[in-house]
Amino acid sequence: MYKTYDTQVAKRFTIYNSLFLDLPFNHIYRTGTLLPILGTACQDGFQKGLTPKEIIAGFFDELMPDSTPTQQSDLLFQMIQYVERQVVLFDSIEDAAYEKIHDLKGKGTIKALIDRTDNDNKREELIEKLKTFSVRLTLTAHPTQFYPGNVLAIITDLENAIRTDDIGTINSLLQQLGKTGFTKREKPTPYDEAVSLIWFLENVFYQSISDIMIRLLGSLNIPLHDWENPGLLKIGFWPGGDRDGNPFVTHTTTKQVAERLKKWVIKCYYRDVRKVRRRLTFKYVEEILIKIERGLYSTLFENNPVYQTKDQLLADLMDARAGLIEHHEGLFLDVLDQFILKVKIFGFHFACMDMRQDSRKHDTLIEEIFQLQGKELQGTEDEQIAQIMSLNELPELAAFQDPFNQEMLESMRVIDSIQQEGGEEILNRYIISNCQSRKHLLEVFKLNQLCLGKDKDNMPLDIVPLFETIDDLAEAPEIMAWLYTMPEYKKHLAFRGNKQTIMLGFSDGTKDGGYLQANWSILRAKEEMTRVSRENGIKVVFFDGRGGPPARGGGNMHNFYASLGEKVENAEIQVTIQGQTISSNYGKQASCTYNFEQLLSAGLENHLYIGADKNLNVDQRALIDELAGEAYESYKQFKSHPMFVPYLEHVTPLKYFGMTNIGSRPLKRGKGGGLKFEDLRAIPFVGSWAQMKQNIPGFYGVGAAVSVLEKKGKLGELKALYNDSLFFRALLGNSMQSLTKCFYPATAYLKQDKNYGEFWEIMYDEYLRSIEKLKEVSSMDELMGDNKVIKKSIEIRERIVLPLITVQQYAIQKILETGETTELLQKLILRSMFGIINAARNAA
Repeated sequence: MYKTYDTQVAKRFTIYNSLFLDLPFNHIYRTGTLLPILGTACQDGFQKGLTPKEIIAGFFDELMPDSTPTQQSDLLFQMIQYVERQVVLFDSIEDAAYEKIHDLKGKGTIKALIDRTDNDNKREELIEKLKTFSVRLTLTAHPTQFYPGNVLAIITDLENAIRTDDIGTINSLLQQLGKTGFTKREKPTPYDEAVSLIWFLENVFYQSISDIMIRLLGSLNIPLHDWENPGLLKIGFWPGGDRDGNPFVTHTTTKQVAERLKKWVIKCYYRDVRKVRRRLTFKYVEEILIKIERGLYSTLFENNPVYQTKDQLLADLMDARAGLIEHHEGLFLDVLDQFILKVKIFGFHFACMDMRQDSRKHDTLIEEIFQLQGKELQGTEDEQIAQIMSLNELPELAAFQDPFNQEMLESMRVIDSIQQEGGEEILNRYIISNCQSRKHLLEVFKLNQLCLGKDKDNMPLDIVPLFETIDDLAEAPEIMAWLYTMPEYKKHLAFRGNKQTIMLGFSDGTKDGGYLQANWSILRAKEEMTRVSRENGIKVVFFDGRGGPPARGGGNMHNFYASLGEKVENAEIQVTIQGQTISSNYGKQASCTYNFEQLLSAGLENHLYIGADKNLNVDQRALIDELAGEAYESYKQFKSHPMFVPYLEHVTPLKYFGMTNIGSRPLKRGKGGGLKFEDLRAIPFVGSWAQMKQNIPGFYGVGAAVSVLEKKGKLGELKALYNDSLFFRALLGNSMQSLTKCFYPATAYLKQDKNYGEFWEIMYDEYLRSIEKLKEVSSMDELMGDNKVIKKSIEIRERIVLPLITVQQYAIQKILETGETTELLQKLILRSMFGIINAARNAA
């Protein structure tokens, strides 16, 4: 694959990149000619120990000695724009070669899985597991995608032109790219974010999920029309429902997004039924399909909802099916069955929305409810729970003084009307961020019971705690064990099929406890919650809140899900997908199909093949526990350094994330002016370290921990663990990816800074130590030596954006030296961010 990658991607980029020089725009030739010289100057300069300021100054002294400061800054901005477009070109070339650089029939694919189970006589076991298994990808509103929609459209067209080496079209699209702005003038609204992601539902997931299901069932000789588990592959959806830290999401937004989802899936059905009609032109069948087509049209465009539920549509489709079999020997039955399967998969909801809010907001709401009733919530947690559970009515909305509390109650009440419109599938979960106690979960349970289920035997809503910090993860099993035995909650779970979904926060867990401790704590929490759930007859489902990079639970996720073993419940895989990870891993049908199959296969193989590398023994667990504990201590010490928060606030581009206009949510949760670490969102936290090319959350503490165990004579045990445990290999492999994306020479000038010099040295020492120790543990000569294709991709991308990294650090260095943040320097930092983060594809 490495040679294929070099030919299909690296060489093609060199060839097509030259087309930029011929674009008929002002200064394009000069910019394109000087940019490689600047790139070389950056590489050579950092090797010689020069600062970004010295590199930029030396470049202008040599090539533009008589230029004015304005001319110099103009050229820098032109270079930033040029590099941004180089990144787009590289993305398109890599996407165009996707099928050639990935083995679409190899390990982790549906074909490979079925072949393996057939060889091992496990086909029947596979079929039984498929009847209850599910993979749910939840698209989040978290903003890490800097490309506006018009640029994404150009990327799609460019990819198609590159596939056929259509030089003329490529040249025209590059010209369009040169004229198209990359920045957004205004922040999107939450509804705008939903519309953007529904594009992926309509144009990618609708086709890919159907394709996987049709091929899978066909390969196993299972009839499509009566398949029992249409939710085997499904999409979750957070835009419009995720309120955590985003005051702009209202109950009106939620209703609008739900309506949009329903309308757009019916739009897909209308388009499909017209295609089906082209084949089924027979008596007793055609008239039914004409009726369906007209009904869908009327529902979509004439404000006359002929089809109000998916069951009504399916009933007509089954009538057409019966007529096709009875009168026409089932001619083209497969065409109709494939459409029936789509309707069963996507229903009238398209994707499953979640509502989410921070536990502290619910605390405030409950307090006001008690105040309005002339009471005060007080006492121990058990006493407060008893008071909360005794509530039997809520005050009138108009009585609330806090409009935010009014809005929270309206959000809960709107769930009922949304379910009436699109079915219960469209929104049936409420997620509690920062869940720290039984009280936090029962507050939401009781509030929704009063808003939604007061007159119903069964409240049609699952309450989902999200455990995030290291301490919360440790407390989680005890919290859930208590709730399972509480009579009111136990009755509710029985109504909901004795199924409890629990969410785990990889992003905030890593921010709180560092990379190793967070991942290890989450695995242990899953094991313990699996145990207490099984003991109480509850089927637990784990929902992983992951981001794009390894520091936020991303990287290679497939190996993690394939390595969990018998101690972790394996009924479903649920995971968040966000930002660039949506467009890079699931943005095209080929990549979406491949990555969905990888997750599906990982979960199924974990059930079908329980091997020694999945069940950690007592000694292995003790070793990982010791290693994670040492890493945690190292990270805590670093995080408590007096310069930690000031460095984030005053050196990194943290504050500029709020100026990028890529998302609707604020930079942090709190309202205060000062920066508090606990209020900081994981995306700007991780993203800031990525911009600095330091990637602290993805590795810090790993090197220190290995060193401590090495001094205890346990390096050999760590090497054996790396060879024997898929979980441990995946854990360290993702940390290697974080280290590979680092470039500390760009910030080496900070060594001389009187405030941050010592702090930078601490980071750099751990960076070097982590590289050395990971190579020793893995017995590799270089990081990612076992994945050279991804390593090569990272190297090219980092080389492309090196001038941007240098320009950004040049601006930061000047601000630190002068103490003055000019509009020009601020703009250089901000504009450099776009290309740096887009090139990484999973940097935040």
